[in-house]
Amino acid sequence: MKTIKGIFIILLFLALGNICSWCIGNFIPGSVCGMVLLFIALLCRIIKEDDIRTTADFLTRNMTIFFIPASIGIMEQWGLISANIAGWLCVVFLSTVCVLAVTGLAEECFIRMSGRKRKEAEK
Repeated sequence: MKTIKGIFIILLFLALGNICSWCIGNFIPGSVCGMVLLFIALLCRIIKEDDIRTTADFLTRNMTIFFIPASIGIMEQWGLISANIAGWLCVVFLSTVCVLAVTGLAEECFIRMSGRKRKEAEK
């Protein structure tokens, strides 16, 4: 029952995210809007972590399933990609470096913030 509830909550926030995305002219993908809304609901304790933990853990462990459609799309468009392989490799390399840098900076920021909270709590 808990798994079904978790699936329902995640799909509900996906639908809400798609509605929000449509309202703002699809400027931000609906899945991203839905994740932000779910994050806010978790922060505000509207949704309990335990309600979605089982489903979220399952989806995270089996994330490779979600890359299958993208891989098939790459194989279908290989003629177009191979004609511009240098450009594609540059884009992939630069975007990977950007993601690594932003992730590292964000993690550093979170570590500093949590360190400050610990020091304040100790005082």
